[in-house]
Amino acid sequence: MLSASIPSPAHGVLHLGPIPLRGYALMVILGIVAAVLIGDRRWIARGGAAGVVGEMAVWAVPAGLIGARIYHVATDPELYFGKGKDWVGAFEIWNGGLAIWGAIGGGVIGAWIVLRRRGIPLAPMADAVAPALAVAQAIGRWGNYFNQELYGRVTHLPWALEIDASHRPANTVGVGLYHPTFLYESFWCLGVAGLVIWADRRYQLGHGRAFALYVAAYTAGRGWIEYLRVDQANHFLGLRVNDYVSLAVFLAAVGYFVVRRDAGREPRETLQPTAPATTPDPAPA
Repeated sequence: MLSASIPSPAHGVLHLGPIPLRGYALMVILGIVAAVLIGDRRWIARGGAAGVVGEMAVWAVPAGLIGARIYHVATDPELYFGKGKDWVGAFEIWNGGLAIWGAIGGGVIGAWIVLRRRGIPLAPMADAVAPALAVAQAIGRWGNYFNQELYGRVTHLPWALEIDASHRPANTVGVGLYHPTFLYESFWCLGVAGLVIWADRRYQLGHGRAFALYVAAYTAGRGWIEYLRVDQANHFLGLRVNDYVSLAVFLAAVGYFVVRRDAGREPRETLQPTAPATTPDPAPA
């Protein structure tokens, strides 16, 4: 055992009798549960109806998982296609590979379908669940810990992460200590959740601005965390593709927040759908 370091689990699977419980899947599930509970509480506090967040999650979660996997496979196709690769691996999400941008994109589409049917605008719901999503990401990142993946560069800091030889990059043979970038991102996401909750209470953010703050704050951290990572990824002009994506999304979120600054003087949106007007039945003759 190496001193002053974080040990990685020997196995990413726990067995409850004959039932295998994968650590990665467990963390994703716990993150989803936490997001629904926190989001529902915030939605109700803003005057929304109980149960809407859970109903929305029935559509948003599968759509988010599909979007997350599609984004991951599309940006790293060499991991699954080509000579010596097995394309079936593209469907094995329990081995890791869920990209946050695809998850948010797919989740928004799934949520929009439900909210449109209920007559609820998307922006206030996005504001309500924004910190809940950050908490879900904080929990979900621990799935990477169980899979011994997405760690950073070699380091000898006291909180360095031990990685088994079978999970190390080929060019770092003999070195077993790395930056625990999963932990950095987990802590960062908790900080983002706290920031959004504080700003929402202090400034009564509405009209999608709480969600924009969440996106901007998260991407600000994702940029430097991505810079530390050494896992295989496609690069362009010396930077990982996800760095460019983070920058683009950050600028879009900040731009939206600034453009909608006048919304701070407007009352928050009406959360409950307005009942459609009805024409009274004519009086009997």
